[in-house]
Amino acid sequence: MNIKGFRRMLFGEKIPDKNDPHYKERYKREIEAGRKFAKATRIDMAAAKVQKFANLHRNLFLVIVFAFVLGGLVWNIYRITVVYHNQPVQRTATEIQDSILRERRKVSSSPSGHNNSKEEYTSQ
Repeated sequence: MNIKGFRRMLFGEKIPDKNDPHYKERYKREIEAGRKFAKATRIDMAAAKVQKFANLHRNLFLVIVFAFVLGGLVWNIYRITVVYHNQPVQRTATEIQDSILRERRKVSSSPSGHNNSKEEYTSQ
């Protein structure tokens, strides 16, 4: 990859301006492609219906939109608190080793009279 390509990858291309003659054809092609895609997927019809509903019922539309946004915010806060409260206790490797050694000492000094240490097994 040459320096120019690397620079373009890092910083991107210049943003096309619809009035710039250098990009005018490209701008027209991209607009036309977007319109064809919207028409093929019927996004344009859905947007028109939403716009018509918003024009007829302004307050209801605003309530629906803000309720959706507020509901998403509340859901995110709820999920963050659930995850925060259910985090496992983080232990260091030293703490884990200490707890294992304590468990081994408890087993080796058990009151049942049996000594389960390694020394007993190796001496047999």
